[in-house]
Amino acid sequence: MSDDIPGYLHDDAALAPSPVTKDDLDKLLASVLFGPEDQAALRTAGEVLGGQVEQVLDVWYGFVGSHPHLLAYFSTPSGEPIGEYLDRVRARFGRWIIDTCTRTYDEQWLAYQQEIALRHTREKKNATDGVDSTPYIPLRYLIAFIYPITATIRPFLAANGHDEAEVEAMFQAWFKAVTLQIALWSQPYAGTAW
Repeated sequence: MSDDIPGYLHDDAALAPSPVTKDDLDKLLASVLFGPEDQAALRTAGEVLGGQVEQVLDVWYGFVGSHPHLLAYFSTPSGEPIGEYLDRVRARFGRWIIDTCTRTYDEQWLAYQQEIALRHTREKKNATDGVDSTPYIPLRYLIAFIYPITATIRPFLAANGHDEAEVEAMFQAWFKAVTLQIALWSQPYAGTAW
């Protein structure tokens, strides 16, 4: 998967640093029980998912598209879905799958997590893609999305013939990584209460 995706800035040195410190991250990792074995399982998951990204996105976009209250966040104020916006976000969402599994969780990763977080808030939603859509995505939907993004990944993790214990390890590591990222993405919503 190419890093030449409009709006994808993970390696951009100009990204503002995250207000979340490495110490904060370490405490969050401990809170979701994420350890070295999870990092190894995620790396395996990245290998497994690498050839299935479009199929995973088809499932997730089918879910969003079948719920008008979710599709509204990718639509004009009058409710018309914005195809180009959906396509550009889809490309970044696909890259996010791979990044979740393969990136080192360091300060650069934290900076991009903060950028992703801000793109859900009034501060940056719509700006990256220059669209006229809803001004923000409520935090409740980011939190609620943990379940479908996790529950639907298991069949894809099982697709390469790994035994049940390996699939379960990948699944649990994915669940922890998604929960961790949503916790990070809540920071701009919570402000100093975070």
